Amino acid sequence: MATLLMLNRNRGMRTRLGCLSHKSDSCSDFTAILPDKPNRALKRLSTEEATRWGDSFDVLLSHKYGVAAFRAFLKTEFSEENLEFWLACEEFKKTRSTAKLASKAQRIFEEFVDVQAPREVNIDFQTREVTRRNIQEPSSSCFDQAQGKIHSLMEKDSYPRFLRSKIYTDLLSQTQRRLS
Repeated sequence: MATLLMLNRNRGMRTRLGCLSHKSDSCSDFTAILPDKPNRALKRLSTEEATRWGDSFDVLLSHKYGVAAFRAFLKTEFSEENLEFWLACEEFKKTRSTAKLASKAQRIFEEFVDVQAPREVNIDFQTREVTRRNIQEPSSSCFDQAQGKIHSLMEKDSYPRFLRSKIYTDLLSQTQRRLS
């Protein structure tokens, strides 16, 4: 029995390590996760729109294809939990039912904020504790401090690398080629 358990653990480890060795940073990875059919989406995306993503991080986050491209990039860096947390907070703010507010707040906290959460985001102890207290009496703003820290982290750290990434530069090239 112990041998069988050990074999299963080793198999799981090999699978995880195999994923690490296949890290990619190309436009084809971006198109695989687009909200629409990839070819149709790239045809709809103008060079002007894709170029505007470089104007500001918030412009990027306001465009569904921008979010998809940024998500693909973050996956190559194994840090997509930051974007997923930010998006979960944006969705949470739209919750109108006070009954749903508490359960959604708890789910977001357990998934992203709590120590050793499955997709734990990188925030300081003080912010984590403020958020823990905030969800005791949840409101649409209970994640604001944590969300702000993650937004700032992505904007200062990941976003500049995204703009230099092969995903973004390939995407710009493809939209420009369509015009010629």
